[in-house]
Amino acid sequence: MNPVKIDPVWLMHIQKPARYIGGEWNSVVKDHDSVDVKVALAFPDVYEVAMSHLGLKIIYSVLNARDDTLAERVYAPWVDMEALMREKHIPLYTLESKCPVKDFDVLGFTMPFEMCYTNILNMLDLSGIPLLSKDRSDEDPIVVSGGPCVYNAEPVADFFDVFFIGESEEAIGEMADIVKAWKKEGKPGGRKEIIRRMASIRGCYAPSLYKVSYYENGIFRSIAPTDEAVQFPVEKRLIPDFDKVKVDDKPILPHIEIVHDRAVLEMFRGCSRGCRFCQAGMIYRPVREKSEKKLQEIADTLIRNTGYNEISLMSLSSADYSCLPELVDHLLETFKNRRVSVSLPSLRVDSFSIDIAKKIQQVRKSGLTLAPEAGTQRLRDVINKGVTEEDIMGACANAFKNGWSKVKLYFMMGLPTETDEDLKGIADLAMRIKELYHTIRGRNDCRITVSVASFVPKPFTPFQWMAQCSVEEIERKQQYLKSLFTDRHIKFAYHDAKTGRLEAVLARGDRQLSKVILKAWEKGCKYDSWTEFFDYDRWMDAFEECGVDPDLYASRKRDEYEAEPWDHIDCGVNKDYLRKEWRLAQRGVLTHDCRHLSCNGCAVCPVLDVKPIDHKEENAHEKTVFIYHER
Repeated sequence: MNPVKIDPVWLMHIQKPARYIGGEWNSVVKDHDSVDVKVALAFPDVYEVAMSHLGLKIIYSVLNARDDTLAERVYAPWVDMEALMREKHIPLYTLESKCPVKDFDVLGFTMPFEMCYTNILNMLDLSGIPLLSKDRSDEDPIVVSGGPCVYNAEPVADFFDVFFIGESEEAIGEMADIVKAWKKEGKPGGRKEIIRRMASIRGCYAPSLYKVSYYENGIFRSIAPTDEAVQFPVEKRLIPDFDKVKVDDKPILPHIEIVHDRAVLEMFRGCSRGCRFCQAGMIYRPVREKSEKKLQEIADTLIRNTGYNEISLMSLSSADYSCLPELVDHLLETFKNRRVSVSLPSLRVDSFSIDIAKKIQQVRKSGLTLAPEAGTQRLRDVINKGVTEEDIMGACANAFKNGWSKVKLYFMMGLPTETDEDLKGIADLAMRIKELYHTIRGRNDCRITVSVASFVPKPFTPFQWMAQCSVEEIERKQQYLKSLFTDRHIKFAYHDAKTGRLEAVLARGDRQLSKVILKAWEKGCKYDSWTEFFDYDRWMDAFEECGVDPDLYASRKRDEYEAEPWDHIDCGVNKDYLRKEWRLAQRGVLTHDCRHLSCNGCAVCPVLDVKPIDHKEENAHEKTVFIYHER
């Protein structure tokens, strides 16, 4: 073990040196010479963002629970620290031991968002690891990745050795076993052999073992394995019994304030609401809940091990947890003398959610956050939001009667079939909510924030074939909507249209984009998700120099039956179901929530051989007849 030496004087000249010193409470430090497998867990963003990511915390605890394995953390250095590291020739190092990342057996990245790709290259470069998988030697770590972006990892396929598809708590342990055995055997076959062995893990995809072809016009044609032993398609990993999932109940406490500085209680995985724009709602199916008793035990342990004064109830749609009232009552009673508050990051637009929210406001008041997503009922039906204006106004009325005066509303623009009338509906709805507040409270001190993001079509959704609006059209829509907000009590905010366009390109891209991402990084692109660093013109120059047309990925309406770069990845939801939903969307027809009614035929449950777990409807799905189409 050869730790990097950092002169404390150097850190006096950079922002927030606590990002780089390690030694946090609950961090795990092991002797490198006493373990068989060493894993560096990397997050391609700054400390405050990385320390808030639950998935990375879970993998950290899973690996460190093993006596034969250690896991240490490494995050993207901020620009001032990067400049210092390059000036002083300091390699990227882990926080626990200060060892260079290059000295680990495995370097595992979490990929939470397409706009982090250049940061990954920057971290590899700072580590002294060749950026392209084909250029690495047997002395370099195996570079792996997990997270939502791996469901279409083709744009970064040239930079990674292995991708973990789906829930990797079990697969990561199997990886450690394989690496340990390979090392004890004397590393036979070198790098190629260990990649091949890791590709045998169910849910693991090694891109070097597959070949890709394209049509003459550059459109993706096919992908096929070059090794008969690898999986095709690669089926996502899934843990059927969520009560058995490893929990990080002793999370690391940061030195400085982070984005989500609180204890996090994950109640369930998956979502069955079927919003047609939502990739997470498709790829994380089916719903699997933790039992209320298990959650109570975890919550008590979390607070005892951390001293946090807030516990966040987290899931894709937190208010859908079937035992939420009982859980909230228990937590409030348990922690009432310790001033520990309970928070819900997302609320359903119904009275049930407001009643729950009213209870949790007893300790700490916060604003009300709702996500209608679209301004008119017609468009909400297109996206299958399943929310009516009556629901929205009823929820707001309930909230206002119970003391709320701040409301945040989240919408999207550029959705399929959207018109200016739908956009006007956003402003009209905000005004009606403001007037409702005045009617109920007799005052004009209501504060409404309307935030509108550009819609990005994503793989494995019914909108994956849709052409994205051009940058010019999104900017026109933004200015039109801005002109409609004239009331000083309503704040209007919107996302950058150019960022949304690049996200769409990367989300639906193929391996031809690897050279573009590399070129963009060489031109200085990094921290692309940060407004102050994103340089759209540099990216467009990179596309031009590489001879790749971004419109091929973002602006082209795709045929429902053409091959897609992610077709070799199986998330369980089949294409026939997505096609059916796309056609229903164009007609504005709603699809019900299959969690409480009949099966909609997405195929996840029968194909993955798993049942939804809803602790209030334990037997409901035993009576369900599953309907699905051939792939």
